[in-house]
Amino acid sequence: MNKILIGMVALIAVSLTSTAYAAEAATVNGKPIKQSWVDFIMKDAQARGQKGAGLKNAVLNELIGSELAYQEAVKKGFNKKADILTAAEIGERKLVVNAFLADFMDKNPISDADTKAAYEQYKKEVGDKEYKAQHILVKTEAEANTLLAQLNKGADFAQLAKEKSLDPGSKENGGDLGWFSPAGMVKPFGDAVTALKKGATVAAPVQTSFGWHIIKLNDSRASQIPAYDKAKESLKRTLQQRKIEGLMLELKDKAKIVVSE
Repeated sequence: MNKILIGMVALIAVSLTSTAYAAEAATVNGKPIKQSWVDFIMKDAQARGQKGAGLKNAVLNELIGSELAYQEAVKKGFNKKADILTAAEIGERKLVVNAFLADFMDKNPISDADTKAAYEQYKKEVGDKEYKAQHILVKTEAEANTLLAQLNKGADFAQLAKEKSLDPGSKENGGDLGWFSPAGMVKPFGDAVTALKKGATVAAPVQTSFGWHIIKLNDSRASQIPAYDKAKESLKRTLQQRKIEGLMLELKDKAKIVVSE
């Protein structure tokens, strides 16, 4: 029933800006419940796997209950509140945009050849090996050299990372980055990791756009790449998103956009 309500809410949002009446499935205090609403919600519910002889009555009862609440809300002026009118406008625009984008994807589908090519490219980018490393990130080369000297004298890497690293995502874990592919890191960092032997720390700090890194390689293994069948749907969604992004860039290039100061 929650799924029915979702469809119903979408219809009510649009109805705030609509005055045309269609065939009536019922009336509530003289106000019509459109048959088109019942048909739409039933079609959506059935597409989601909801069936049963009582579905139509359930939909109609929900719409009648909603109409009762809507009429009471109108009496209290909720239909004139600025934020509700704005929400209705935005909701209608989202429905129209989503329908447009769905139509675009229907006309520009992602093929099996597309996903297979993306999978091969993904495997190429990931490479044959992945690595498990720790790092300490600081602002300056001088500070990095000081910490590296302490490590060379036996200081604990994890403790220094917790105390000194500027990377909030790893410092509390002693600088541990978990398993990663070098392709997922900025190039100087990835290159430094692949050049290290297991258990070794860089001989000199590594500079990236984030600052200066001290890196320790803890382990390496063959890349854990999912099989194509498991990765296919995710790749398809990524390719769809790229197509939509391309469409939006094209529309933006053609548009005249003026942003008010």
